[in-house]
Amino acid sequence: MNAKFSNIAHGRRGLVAAVIAVLCAGQAVAGPNEQAKRIFDRIAGVPPSATELATMSGYLASGDTTDAVNVALNAAPFYNTVLKNFAMPWTNRDDVPFNTALSADILYVSNASGLPAPSAANNDHYATAETQGVDLKSTLVQTTQSGVYAIPSTATAGLMTTRASASSFFINGTNRAMFRFTLIAHLCNDLETVEDITRPPDRIRQDVSRSPGGDSRVFLNSCIGCHSGMDPMAQAFAFYNFVGTVVGDGTNTGALQYTQGVTQAKYHINTGNFPQGFVTPDDSWSNRWRTGANSALGWNSSLPGSGNGAKSLGQELAGSQAFASCQAQKVFQAVCYRTPASTADVSQVATMTQNFQNGGYKYKQLFASAAVYCMGQ
Repeated sequence: MNAKFSNIAHGRRGLVAAVIAVLCAGQAVAGPNEQAKRIFDRIAGVPPSATELATMSGYLASGDTTDAVNVALNAAPFYNTVLKNFAMPWTNRDDVPFNTALSADILYVSNASGLPAPSAANNDHYATAETQGVDLKSTLVQTTQSGVYAIPSTATAGLMTTRASASSFFINGTNRAMFRFTLIAHLCNDLETVEDITRPPDRIRQDVSRSPGGDSRVFLNSCIGCHSGMDPMAQAFAFYNFVGTVVGDGTNTGALQYTQGVTQAKYHINTGNFPQGFVTPDDSWSNRWRTGANSALGWNSSLPGSGNGAKSLGQELAGSQAFASCQAQKVFQAVCYRTPASTADVSQVATMTQNFQNGGYKYKQLFASAAVYCMGQ
C-alpha cells in the first residue's frame, strides 16, 4: 500500500551536532560533498542532481544538517520508491502521529486522473497507480476506511483494517495471524520471543489441544507460552473476517467483513480439541503481558490494558515502548544498510526512539536522524 509521512519540524538544527561518522578505520572523515551524496542516496535511493548536491553540500559545510536532510526528504524518489517499498510490508500512512497507525480511521488514495475509485472489493486503484507510475508525493490524499469500506469508524484500526491487511490476515484461519503479523511488523517481536508460560490459560480457545500428541507437557511448557497472551488479545478481532478467495496470481478477491456484535464462526472451530476451553462471546480483550516478563515491552501506564475491538487494541500496541523502538530499528537498518550492532549504533537507536516519542511520532524524523548518523559511513 502507499505511504506518506509528515514533514520534519523546523528549528531542529541541533539534530546531529555530535554525529560525524568516519568512513572506515584509518581513512579520512567524509567531506560535505561525500556526506551529501550519502545522505541523499540513503534517503531517496538515487544520486542527487547537481543542484541538489550543491545545495546540500552548502548546508552541510555551514553545519546546517536539518536543511540538508530536508532536500533529500522532499525529493520525489523518497516517496515514490524508498518510502513506498519501506512501508509496503505493513500494508498505509501520513502527516499524523505514527502511534495512531494501528487505530486511526485513515486510508490514503491518489487523486491522480484516470484511476479507478478505491474499493472495498478490489485493489484496482492502487494497482493502476503502480502501473502508471503515479507520483505519490504530489497525489496522495487522506480519506477514511469507514467511507471506502462501509464499516463503522469505531471498527477501523489503521493498518490492521486496510483491505491489504485484511485480505492477508483475516482470510480463513482464526485471526491469530493478524495479531502475530502486527507483533512482528510493528513491535519487532515474534511469538517465540514473547513466550511466557506463567500467564493464566483461562482465555485460550477450544481449538488448542491441551495434550498435543498425547503429551500435556508440550502444552504446559510451550503452547501456553504463546496462547495465554495471544488469545486474550486476538479476541479483539472476533467480529472480523475477509470473505474472498486467493486467485492464481496470489491476489485476493473479496472484501473485509465486520459483524458487529456477532463473533465470527472461525472463533469456534475445532471445539473438540478441548471442549473445556474458552468460548469467545464478544470482542473484549485483555493484555496479560502487562505483568511478567513481557512488561519489558514497555506498556503505556496511561492506557487501561483492556477494551473492546481492534481500535483499542491497536492503541495498546502502538502505545508501547517496543512499538517506538521497532520503528527506529527498522529505519536505522533501511538507511544505514545494517542492523544496529555497535555500542554507538544501539545508543543511536535509543536516541531515535526517544526523539520519535517526544517529537510527536513523526516518521521523517527517524529517517533524518539515521541518515545524518550514517552520512560518513
